[in-house]
Amino acid sequence: MVQKKSEVAHDTSSYALDRLREHFATGEFGSEGRLPTERALAEMLGISRRAVRRALEVLEGEGLIWRRQGSGTFIGERPDRWSDHVGEIVAGTDFMEIMEVRLRIEPQLAQLAAMRAKPGEIDRMRNLARKITESHDADASELWDGALHRQIAQSAGNRLFLSIFDVINQVRQDEAWQAIRERARSSGNAVNISFAQHDDIIDAIAARDPVRAGEAMRQHLLMLQERLVRATSMEGHPLGQAS
Repeated sequence: MVQKKSEVAHDTSSYALDRLREHFATGEFGSEGRLPTERALAEMLGISRRAVRRALEVLEGEGLIWRRQGSGTFIGERPDRWSDHVGEIVAGTDFMEIMEVRLRIEPQLAQLAAMRAKPGEIDRMRNLARKITESHDADASELWDGALHRQIAQSAGNRLFLSIFDVINQVRQDEAWQAIRERARSSGNAVNISFAQHDDIIDAIAARDPVRAGEAMRQHLLMLQERLVRATSMEGHPLGQAS
């Protein structure tokens, strides 16, 4: 069977690329950003699989999609390879190990944020700090606290640091961690002190003072570490694994 000229003109990689971009822009693809198979795309667009395959190669080269053998093709940047093992890392890590790592990277992140944070990012930090003070339960407080610390990490402008921070931050989702954090908060005047320390960190970042920002973050984490130890030792709870 001989193809018509109009069909031949449309059966090109350029045409496939344009059509795929249109579908990306309108969000017409499946849940979780997973693309249909090459065969399904070819049938949907009325073109050859060869044209679809070449267009997908271009999109992958641009970082707009990524592929996992046996699982399919997905919209967005390829996740870090080690993200598949985050659960195992978290499960094998105890609270004191987490605090040791936080004390060594978060003051540096605060210093970098003091040098690089944009005005809009500082505004978001203040808004997140206010959300923490307005929270009335442990889950909400932990959620907003994690968001504030991540905003500081993101404002540091270092993707590798941010990836490491995200691994650490996974522990916040564990119920055991939240329970211990809540016991630590409820001791003495811990909550109000923590609120004030958050303000000190943000004020130092806004003042473009890296030394002060790093020290404010260090003091904040040292207080948390001390209260975590106290909260667990008083109740005979070992500082064991997070999950």
